[in-house]
Amino acid sequence: MLPRPLPVPLTVVLWAGVTLLLDRHASLWEQRGLGLLTWALLLVLLRREPRTTRVQVGVVVAYASLVEYVFAGWLGVYVYRLHNVPSFVPPGHGLVYLAALAVGRSAWAHRQRWLVPAAMTACGAWAVWGLVLSPRLDVLGAFWFGCLVLFSRTGSSQRVYAGAFLVVSYLEILGTSLGTWTWQHHDPTGLVAIGNPPSGIAGGYAWFDFAALALTPRLLAWWDSQRQPAQDRLVQQAVAAHDAPTVRPGLALE
Repeated sequence: MLPRPLPVPLTVVLWAGVTLLLDRHASLWEQRGLGLLTWALLLVLLRREPRTTRVQVGVVVAYASLVEYVFAGWLGVYVYRLHNVPSFVPPGHGLVYLAALAVGRSAWAHRQRWLVPAAMTACGAWAVWGLVLSPRLDVLGAFWFGCLVLFSRTGSSQRVYAGAFLVVSYLEILGTSLGTWTWQHHDPTGLVAIGNPPSGIAGGYAWFDFAALALTPRLLAWWDSQRQPAQDRLVQQAVAAHDAPTVRPGLALE
C-alpha cells in the first residue's frame, strides 16, 4: 500500500500527461477549459493541506506565472504551440510543486536513501551529455544543474528537489516531444545555448522553493497581524454587550 502523500504526485503526473495529450490539437477555448480543470484539481488537492503548504503553493504559482510571462510571453526563450501562455500552465506549476513537496515529505522517500544521490547523478549525467555529446549544446541546463546542486547542499529540501527532478523532467520531455512548447537554441543575448529541454531545469524549482520558504512566513505573519485587530474588536464588542445594563421596555418608556 502506498504511503498517503504519494497518490498526490501520481495524480499530478497522470493529469499532466492527459492535459498535454489533449492540448495537442486543442483550440484556444478548449485550452482554457483544460486550464479551469487544472485549477479545480489544484484547489481540490490543496483542501487537505495545511495553511503553510497552501501559501507556499500560492507563492510558487505567482512566481512561476511571472517567469512564464516574462521568459515565454515577452522574451520568447521558449514558445508554446499557440504562442501564448496556456491557461493550464500557472496552476500546473502549483501542481508540480505540490507533487515535489509530497514526494519530499513521504515516508517512502525518507526510507530510500538512494533517492537523492540517484536523482543528482541522473541530472548531472544529463547535463554532461548536453555539454559534450548532445547534437544541441545545452549550457543553460548545466547552469540549472549547478543551482540544483547548490540548493541541495545548502538547503533542507533535498528530497523535494529529487521529487522536482522526477516530475519536471517527465513533463519537459513529454511536453517538448508533443510540441506543446519548444525551447529556442539560444537565450535572447545569443550567448547561452539551450537544450530542448534543458537538462537541469528542475533547478528552477529550487528557486521557486527558495521563494516559497522565504516569503511564506512573512505572508502568514502579515495575515495574522491583519486578523488580530479585527478579532480584538469583536471581543471588545461582545464584552461591552454582555456588560451593558438590561433596560426593561416599561422603565425606558417611563
